[in-house]
Amino acid sequence: MRPSDWCLDVGPAAQAELSALARRLAGYEGSIEDLVPGDFELPAVGRLMAEAKARLDHGLGFAILDRLPIEGLDERTAKALAWLVVAHLGPIVHQKFKGRRLYEVRDTGTAMGHGVRRSITNLDQEFHTDGGWLAAPPEIIALACIRQAKSGGMSQVASLLGGLEEMRTRHPELLGHLFEPLWWDRQAEHAAEDSPCSRNPIVAWDGTHMIVRYYDDYVRQGHKLMAEPIPERTRAALDAFRAILETPGRAIEVRLEPGQIEIVNNHLLAHARTAFQDSDPERGRLLLRLWMRRDGGTEFEPAAATAP
Repeated sequence: MRPSDWCLDVGPAAQAELSALARRLAGYEGSIEDLVPGDFELPAVGRLMAEAKARLDHGLGFAILDRLPIEGLDERTAKALAWLVVAHLGPIVHQKFKGRRLYEVRDTGTAMGHGVRRSITNLDQEFHTDGGWLAAPPEIIALACIRQAKSGGMSQVASLLGGLEEMRTRHPELLGHLFEPLWWDRQAEHAAEDSPCSRNPIVAWDGTHMIVRYYDDYVRQGHKLMAEPIPERTRAALDAFRAILETPGRAIEVRLEPGQIEIVNNHLLAHARTAFQDSDPERGRLLLRLWMRRDGGTEFEPAAATAP
């Protein structure tokens, strides 16, 4: 595949709408999370995002919008612009138990520990889907690049369905173990009295839709927290699946540039990133991460998903 297979040109009409919108948003003092696309006339942007949604549902499941006109904008206006563009894909949901829909991916200097996500460090991140411990993981994730790192920080995307097909061919005796419920570390995103782990399979099929949750580290950590060893054959399945996903040359790798937005079908594709370095942490790599769930509202866990 070539970049033309996943790059989606924003186009002059949408660029003009967004430039006008940026001027209108300059000086906006309200909450970015209160901004709603329907409050603005953005027909070209609407058509662009309809095409992006079609690619997520019926194409590669992955697209990069190239690109928003953020050069020269202050950080807050650039974030607001990205928020309004991405919100065309569906309701933007909370990413923290105590509430936050607008999430910044940046190096905060925080040391790794339980409940610390690698997204706030400059460390590499293995292939994963976002929110895999949740009863209803987000369907779509978007990463809007506001600033890129001095070096590193390459974004990678791999097909989980393709990985499962290879598992079926190469390790058919292990494939079924990926459908078994496993303990997932909830990353301390829960009430104090709740269990630190949830129980979900890597692969779930309801007869119509497939959802693949994947984060090898969260599963292994979940079983440690619950003091329940992963069964030997299941561990072998996890090892085999990880080896397939990490096969050199299998993933698409890109370097997001300021103004570009990476959009991924979070139920069928995994994403990763390489470690990065910044010369000025205060003005270093900054990506805006947004989660979307088309049904169930904007809560961290929809009521229907957690009902007994």
